[in-house]
Amino acid sequence: MQQSDLFATAALPPGMQYRREFISAAEEAELIERIRELPLTEAKYHQYTARRRTMSFGASYDFAKQRATPAPELPQSFHWLRARAAEWAGLDVTELVQALIAEYQIGTPLGWHRDVPDYEVIVGISLAGPARLRLRPYPWSPERKREIMAIELEPRSAYILRGVARWGWQHQVPPTKALRYSITFRSARGRREHT
Repeated sequence: MQQSDLFATAALPPGMQYRREFISAAEEAELIERIRELPLTEAKYHQYTARRRTMSFGASYDFAKQRATPAPELPQSFHWLRARAAEWAGLDVTELVQALIAEYQIGTPLGWHRDVPDYEVIVGISLAGPARLRLRPYPWSPERKREIMAIELEPRSAYILRGVARWGWQHQVPPTKALRYSITFRSARGRREHT
C-alpha cells in the first residue's frame, strides 16, 4: 500500500480500507465493456425506483419481503476480480457470495444506507467516473453532523467495509458528475466478522 493510501485510510472509520489503482486501466476498460453487455435494470426499493441501473449475481434482495432471493451466477469474465477482492479482504473467494454491478448516469445519487444485514464484508470497486463516498455514524442524529466524513472514490480504486465501518456507519453517494460503474462483492454474514 502506498503512503498516500495509508494516510487516506487513517481518516476513515475503523474497519474501512481504501486502495487506489486496485485494477489497471486496461482491466477497467475490459470490465466496462463486459458491463455494457449486461441487461441492467433500474433498482427497486419498496415503492421507490432508483435512478441507478443494476444487476445482481449469486443472490438478489427483495426489499418488499426483506429477504435474499436467487440470482444468476457471476459471469466468468468477472471471476478474476472477485478473486482479487477476496485476496485483499483476506477471504476465500467462495465467501464472496453476492455481487452487484451498478451504473450511475450523470446526476445519479445513492441515498444514505447500510447494506442489507444478510451480508458481512463489503468490497467495492469503482470504474469510469469518480464519486464521493460520504459516511456518517449509525444510528444517525443531527447532533452528530460534525462526524460526517467523505472520501473520493477514484476510478479503478477499491474499498472494504467491515466491523465498525460496516455496522456502525451509513454511506451515501451524492449525484455523480460523470458516468460511473461500480462492482460490489459481499460475503455472507457470519460469526467470524460481526462485531
